[in-house]
Amino acid sequence: MQVALIQTVLTPDIETNRKLLVKEIEAAAEQGAQLIVLPELHNTPYFCQIEDVSNFDLAETIPGPSTNMFSYVASRLGVVIVLSLFEKRAAGLYHNTAVVIEADGQIAGIQRKMHIPDDPAYYEKFYFTPGDLGFRPIKTSVGNLGVQVCWDQWYPEGARLMALAGADLLIYPTAIGYESSDTREEQERQRGAWQTVQRGHAVANGLHVITVNRVGEEPDPSGQTNGIRFWGSSFVAGPQGELIAEAPTDSPKTLIVDIDMNRTEFVRRWWPFLRDRRIDAYGEITKRYID
Repeated sequence: MQVALIQTVLTPDIETNRKLLVKEIEAAAEQGAQLIVLPELHNTPYFCQIEDVSNFDLAETIPGPSTNMFSYVASRLGVVIVLSLFEKRAAGLYHNTAVVIEADGQIAGIQRKMHIPDDPAYYEKFYFTPGDLGFRPIKTSVGNLGVQVCWDQWYPEGARLMALAGADLLIYPTAIGYESSDTREEQERQRGAWQTVQRGHAVANGLHVITVNRVGEEPDPSGQTNGIRFWGSSFVAGPQGELIAEAPTDSPKTLIVDIDMNRTEFVRRWWPFLRDRRIDAYGEITKRYID
């Protein structure tokens, strides 16, 4: 299967961003992409650098303007698209939500971000209610997609549960970057850890991992920090953790990657981790901490 990862710089104008993404989707489809993945919250700059109630005006319903537009694009091109939207579920109830659009333009399913960070410049708890849909793959014409969102990618539990529920791929729309005050060495340790933990999910579950980040510098609207430099590095890892493709750290790039969907079957025969799990001994994993 041909997969496209669209790593891009986002502008303050929603319509400009949508048009840019449609152009990239069209180009990817022309090159044979069947599944196209966009970065986290791709309609706007990463607004969670500050806590500002006016930013809730950026949220939209699902279905809504973005799903309507991208549904039309998906059906016109015959491709599956993974979106990432600021969802308004109800007054005062908002989520960070991935939406999967089927190749016929229908909404195949949604996945609300489960783990919500609250760090300097990543004030997501101010905006997003944690997801309530569990970890269930979304069935599509290209396979069962185990979609999670950004901060979810650090947690092996979510990846495992998606695998146990029959995911064929693990997919992570992402917005993550460098804190300007950290040393260059520390920045690279963080980027390396980010990629390593996800490649570990690929190994532990025998699945491809697709991660799509944004790129470029976005200023802090409050002026209290130097903003975020998103580190790009969108990548595809194979079922043994092998790095199949990787985008640059500092520029937009649409990767078109050929994925062998049969690899999972072969790798799981060699490394039968699911067979050898001691499910009788894992009960305490549901505790916050074991005293």
